[in-house]
Amino acid sequence: MTMQESASPPAENKFSAADVLRILRDHNWLTSDPSEAQAAWCERAAALLGAKSSDCAALVHLLSLIFRYDAREILSTMDAHVVLSRYAARDVVRKLANLLLDPAQLTTERFNEIVDALKTELDIRGRELFHPLRLALAGRSGEGELDRVVLLLDDAAGASFPAPIKCARTRIIEFCSALD
Repeated sequence: MTMQESASPPAENKFSAADVLRILRDHNWLTSDPSEAQAAWCERAAALLGAKSSDCAALVHLLSLIFRYDAREILSTMDAHVVLSRYAARDVVRKLANLLLDPAQLTTERFNEIVDALKTELDIRGRELFHPLRLALAGRSGEGELDRVVLLLDDAAGASFPAPIKCARTRIIEFCSALD
């Protein structure tokens, strides 16, 4: 399933850019007035993550996946062991790494192209494809809300937040380096 496809009607978005900005300030991910790029990113984050968040805690969790990433810590979890033990999981990670070595920004279109390439070249679908991808880039396996986290990474890294944000390319390199 690509980002434009949806199995159910979109959920109501209870969150605005102001809510995202408040969360960023509360967690010291932003300590000053936002630049234009940061304000635009907050708008996009609210649009992409707001409808996927049942409450403020869920939104904070999704945002934390953008601002905090440690591949060694991720790989030490039971979730990572389960995901990486599945059929073709390491193949997904390797192929994903090759596709992300191109420094082009990860946009919705590029993400869809990467997913299509993985589906075609590896002939896998569903959780066998998406869980390793989400684990490597978002830091955990799970459902489609994590794809939206992935789509926010490169924009966040380019918006010059005070907290260093690892773009998708940096994350996959770190993940592969930590992978035994």
